[in-house]
Amino acid sequence: MDRRTFNKLASLAAMSAIADRAEAYAAEGMAARSDELILEDNRLLVAFDKGTGALTRIHRKSTNWVIERRPELGVSFRLLAPLPNQRANFVLGRKQRTASVEKVSANQVRLKWSNLLSEHGGVLPITFTATVTLKDGALTFEPALQNDSELPVETIDYPYFGDLNSPGRESSMQTGHMWYANLAGDEIYPHFSNEKGYWGVDYPTKTIGSNQSLFCLIQSPEQGIYVGVHDPTVRYYLEFTFVQHPGVVQSITADVPRQDEISGIPVHLDFRTCHFVFAHPHSSVELAPVVMCAYDGDWHAGVDVYREWRSTWYVQPHIPDWAKDIHSWQQLQVDGAEQDYTIPYPKIVEYGEECAANGVTAIQLVGWNRGGQDGGDPSLDTDPGLGTWQELHDAIARVQSKGVKMILFGKLYFADLTTEWYKKELYQYQATDPYGVAYESDSYSYTTPTQLAGINNRRRAIMDVLCEQYRDIATRQFEKTLALGASGWLFDEVLQHNGVLYNFSQDHGYTAPGYLFHGDMPLARQFHAAADKVNPDFLFAGEGPQDWLMQYYPFSYIRFGSGTRHVCRYLDSQMPLMAAVTGFDDREMLNLILAYRYIISYEPYNFKGHVTDYPLTLAYGKKIDALRHRYREYLWDGEFRDMLGATVTANANSIRYTVFRAHTGRRAVVVVNMENDKAVPAKVNLPNPGKLVVVTPERPDPEPMRDTMEIPCRSVAVVLEQ
Repeated sequence: MDRRTFNKLASLAAMSAIADRAEAYAAEGMAARSDELILEDNRLLVAFDKGTGALTRIHRKSTNWVIERRPELGVSFRLLAPLPNQRANFVLGRKQRTASVEKVSANQVRLKWSNLLSEHGGVLPITFTATVTLKDGALTFEPALQNDSELPVETIDYPYFGDLNSPGRESSMQTGHMWYANLAGDEIYPHFSNEKGYWGVDYPTKTIGSNQSLFCLIQSPEQGIYVGVHDPTVRYYLEFTFVQHPGVVQSITADVPRQDEISGIPVHLDFRTCHFVFAHPHSSVELAPVVMCAYDGDWHAGVDVYREWRSTWYVQPHIPDWAKDIHSWQQLQVDGAEQDYTIPYPKIVEYGEECAANGVTAIQLVGWNRGGQDGGDPSLDTDPGLGTWQELHDAIARVQSKGVKMILFGKLYFADLTTEWYKKELYQYQATDPYGVAYESDSYSYTTPTQLAGINNRRRAIMDVLCEQYRDIATRQFEKTLALGASGWLFDEVLQHNGVLYNFSQDHGYTAPGYLFHGDMPLARQFHAAADKVNPDFLFAGEGPQDWLMQYYPFSYIRFGSGTRHVCRYLDSQMPLMAAVTGFDDREMLNLILAYRYIISYEPYNFKGHVTDYPLTLAYGKKIDALRHRYREYLWDGEFRDMLGATVTANANSIRYTVFRAHTGRRAVVVVNMENDKAVPAKVNLPNPGKLVVVTPERPDPEPMRDTMEIPCRSVAVVLEQ
């Protein structure tokens, strides 16, 4: 036997022994020890150390998943309380003793820590409490802080899982979270690559920000864990944090050690939620509740947990009827940031006539405001280089008289640093960092070689939307779109503040620091109040708004790729989602738009052309929409189920499929062949099917479904249950 084979067998034997030990531990771990306090229902067993308050064990009973396995690795919490000249002053939970541990009821425990020992600042008069409730397999952690010290408390890590385990040594784990209408994610086991700190962290680290998603999934192939911060008001920033101790086996593939120790050092995965509370000295704060529960199935089941909570607070917004119906848009840029003045205001009418002739219902007009696209922000004045205010107003009216809605593009989170307006006034309302330095971004590059090289980009300040004075300025700018008579506006980059999270300036009328994302909804409410006075059917659209912002910007525009997991569509079947189509024979994108129920946004020449500039794409897009009109009870009005409720068998990885369920209960399966040059045979399996027929954009009349259908390259077929 050669050494490689011997080592492989030895490794397999070691992993088998570890798995046996884990199973034995799970079996014996059901009983409480004298130093533990237990919460237990028919789904979970959760143990806390009475002396330290550390979370030491979590056992999922139905699948025997030992989520938290080794009590010696249990952690209670961690606080960051910076000293004036030593910022890295942590309060480590493992060095604290509980002031009290009380079992309030059979399903609830209350933990309290007082007079906390910090690493460099001595004992601090800080009290941290946590109420933990177990109900129907869901753990709810409700922390609170009383800071009676002279130091601020910037962050609190709680709950803290010191030994997060996969369901088995051979079971992989991935993260999942919502961002830009996609369920984004990354692998955390058996590979773990560092993402934070550029060698500034001791251990490989990954984080997911609550500014992107209010939940994080920890997904294995057949089950997972949902962790959500249940605060729809987004009061402050939170990070879902993963840290792999002590590191990886080797750096090329980032393999995680499979054994419990390496070089005598414990191997374990930390998972914690880090609350960025920025609690001032002599203040108190109730932290946002964090909910954790395990589920069976893939990411859909995890999102179902979020959807159930979402239903308790999400307010369905008003959306104009035309925007909810089957239709298409064109995005059109009339000026970039280099003053090319491509399309003067009067010429917009020609594009409107062209859209009307081709059944395109709306134009998103970009670069119409002073400075062009991404120039002059936040100004929504008209640009003299394109014409007069009256000319734009009249062009909008003429286009809309032809049945084509005009939607004005704008962004109000930023200020162009080169403008006199910024230099004389707006600088007062920009977000600044803890050192008093203004945050800024590099903006984007357009048109000329100089700007494409990043030499003369107009950098932007990040405006503080928590500041009432700035919100009023932004609202007055927004009102200019109403005065022009547009049918709606699209808030570009509404999903972000260019990476800036907090404003630390003390001069903006509130106690800083302030979490910028907490100001997004008050600003949106001001916009809505202004619009309701002029046009209650005014459309509010945005670029990829987060779920909580969809209550205010209910029409979402994104760009997606072939690997996107369409979580927003799964979350809400009727949510108006729109996607860009830029290719000159863009069948693949259009087929996916059909499969995932997106509205088409035609954008030839990266939204600088005519819809007739790409006749192949336009003609096929019309067929897609015609098919949706004919079978709208399935493909538009039906419930979107993603891949749930059917299976498609094909000898190709290029197949994508989705399932819709009509109100009658009848189903449709949309099957897309992404192959560029070959047909793919596919078999659709539906439980207890009725009569099945097949339709396609090119052959919309129903044809009998055969046992196996052959889908041509770059094509889509829809199987309908009649």
